[in-house]
Amino acid sequence: MEKNLEDFLNLLDKDVKEYSPLALAYIGDSIYESIVRSIVVGKEHKSIKDLHNISIKYSNAAFQSKVVDIIKDILTEEEVSIYKKARNSNKSSLAKNQSAKDYRRATGLEALIGYLFISKNYKRLEELINYILEVLHDNIWQESN
Repeated sequence: MEKNLEDFLNLLDKDVKEYSPLALAYIGDSIYESIVRSIVVGKEHKSIKDLHNISIKYSNAAFQSKVVDIIKDILTEEEVSIYKKARNSNKSSLAKNQSAKDYRRATGLEALIGYLFISKNYKRLEELINYILEVLHDNIWQESN
């Protein structure tokens, strides 16, 4: 039986509260990185190596930790709760060359993005991404030139 993209996304139809904070972060990481990559690729044609090097500057734990500072004042209580649960979750390993604090904060951000995505709150996810992009837009565009 052939499936379309919506069928695959509906695999995530269980209650979002059933997902662990780290599972939310796992999904959120891919969403965040896809957005960053799309922006970088959309700017200009460059080699894959250059595109990758630019993208990782904006999708690493240290940078994502800065993103948390950008959005923290506009988060709802529920969003702060999701962020904190993931930030405070036990992790078996840390990313290379990243501080534990930045890694935990990045995990919280990714979980929030994953939560909004899985709960199909696309409007709020779009609002947060647009808010982040307003701040980051010029940095990414300058970097890719």
